[in-house]
Amino acid sequence: MFKHILNNDFANIVKGRRSVRNYDENVKISKEELSEMISEAALAPSSANMQPWRAIVVHTPEGKDKLRPLVRFNTLQNDTSSAMLLIFGDTQSYLYTEDIYNTAVEQGKMPAEVRDRQLETILSMYPTLPKETKVEVAKIDSSLFAMQFMLVARAHGYDTNPMAGFEVDRLAKAFDLDEERFVPVMIISIGKAKEEGYESVRLSADKFTTWA
Repeated sequence: MFKHILNNDFANIVKGRRSVRNYDENVKISKEELSEMISEAALAPSSANMQPWRAIVVHTPEGKDKLRPLVRFNTLQNDTSSAMLLIFGDTQSYLYTEDIYNTAVEQGKMPAEVRDRQLETILSMYPTLPKETKVEVAKIDSSLFAMQFMLVARAHGYDTNPMAGFEVDRLAKAFDLDEERFVPVMIISIGKAKEEGYESVRLSADKFTTWA
């Protein structure tokens, strides 16, 4: 990880991020670098470290053709980006917890007794939660991954655009995912900007912050 970082200026990464809709079609990000960025984004936090985000990288002409009718008014991003990252939340992410926690113990990052205690709690509680709660947790955690991916992309010298304008009820099935298990969270286009995104205005912190 972090082999292809071009920009380590955190302030520039955060302040310079723009939602870019039109990309240089001649710039193709390698599968290796896309995988590296996904791994870096996956350092994001998640509930009980269950890491419920799942990603499909649409980067081939065939994949783009399949996705195009599902992205509504976002076809420019689909047609010009190097790739479209489809982010889903896994409502059964608890199935991976034993692997995650066992690896943590093997690598000396967690005592075995902590693993055992955590696994007992997670595996007894999480499968019994209402579906709505599982969906909410999966979406929140996957959104943390998504935001981290956009910042990582900036550090690699690329631009992104997060999108909610797509056929939510058709996306999972179109890419052969179990619709009951995987919930669409967002789509992120990534590439090199052909047209810079607009600088936007943000509310001042005192407009949305309450101190207690």
